[in-house]
Amino acid sequence: MELTNSSAIVTGGASGIGAAAARMLAKKGAKVVIADLQADKGEALAKEIGGAFCKVDVTNTQDIINAVEMATSMGPIRALVNSAGIGWAQRTVGKDGTVDSAANLDAFKKVIAINLVGTFDCIRVVGTAMSRNEPLAHGERGAIVNIASVAAFDGQIGQASYSASKGGVVGMTLPIARDLAAIGVRINTVAPGLIDTPIYGQGDSSEAFKSNLQKGVLFPQRLGDPDELASMVMECITNSYMNAETIRVDGGIRMPPK
Repeated sequence: MELTNSSAIVTGGASGIGAAAARMLAKKGAKVVIADLQADKGEALAKEIGGAFCKVDVTNTQDIINAVEMATSMGPIRALVNSAGIGWAQRTVGKDGTVDSAANLDAFKKVIAINLVGTFDCIRVVGTAMSRNEPLAHGERGAIVNIASVAAFDGQIGQASYSASKGGVVGMTLPIARDLAAIGVRINTVAPGLIDTPIYGQGDSSEAFKSNLQKGVLFPQRLGDPDELASMVMECITNSYMNAETIRVDGGIRMPPK
């Protein structure tokens, strides 16, 4: 799909995988809206790539609508990358036999609200805007890529909420693709493995932690680069025959229980 003179939205686009995808979309000719809560990083990146920043909490529908309005002012929205997400570990049951020490239910709900419900809300709002686009060749109006995780398949101890949220994203990809086919919009999901992003922190302790993590990667035995993930995102957007698929980009890793 051709992106020149179009616009795109990348949620969670201020850093990591989202930022790498935003840069690649801009190189393909799209005007990119960085939809994120990190204003300083988002505005700096938008300036770098000739796009725009919109402060977006994906659990707030009006924020998503604001991003759509900003994008459509720059051109028809042809691409959406859903990269916003959070995750933290907590065991289901505590060690002292009391319910108070069990997993915090509000924390579980928050992860689901952002990673799964927020992703779906972005799809429905942006998809609606895409439905109004003039069709390209073969009736194509746009493409959507969700960022899931290998945790959707190989969730570790403590990852119940994160795995549930990303498993939900994987699970809804096919039915949404079937739904959006009527308006000429494709949707795919990319499931990253261990990608070297700011989530791991900085410094000697961070490097030691990452060095230990990469031992489980089959080959090449290292963490992935955000650009390697973003290149798969771009393939899903630009390859007009890619649809309804979930693709692991993980160096062959299968995550152990812990």
